[in-house]
Amino acid sequence: MRALVQRVTRARVTVEGQITGEIGEGLLILVCAMQGDTEAEALALAARIAKLRIFRDAAGKMNRALTETGGAALVVSQFTLAADTSRGNRPGFSAAAPPDQGRALYERFTLALADLGIPTAQGVFGADMAVELVNSGPVTIWLDTQDRAATG
Repeated sequence: MRALVQRVTRARVTVEGQITGEIGEGLLILVCAMQGDTEAEALALAARIAKLRIFRDAAGKMNRALTETGGAALVVSQFTLAADTSRGNRPGFSAAAPPDQGRALYERFTLALADLGIPTAQGVFGADMAVELVNSGPVTIWLDTQDRAATG
């Protein structure tokens, strides 16, 4: 699975003029299930993000995890994280998981974060969403479970 994680002071998702998810301080997580991903990747990615030390401690250093701050996570499905631009200017998305599998892994990922004690909000899988955020820092981190497997 792939995720683009942004530390935010606030974020929200709107679908057809209705707010479907909103958080204060925490993480906006754009997530994409890839071909071949399983529940194991969803659980591993959630655990990794929950422990990611990108929040400031008392000394101002990025040394605290979301689980320590009391912050929340806004999880938004984004199949375009699977974009392949190696063949020109029009991206291909065939590396993304099929929609049914993508939805199941997206929901499992979100539930795994909640199971770790992180308040979660969501977008709407497959919907045309407007995502608003105030990136704090800015801090933006790219994570890919495939990279982690390749590096041990």
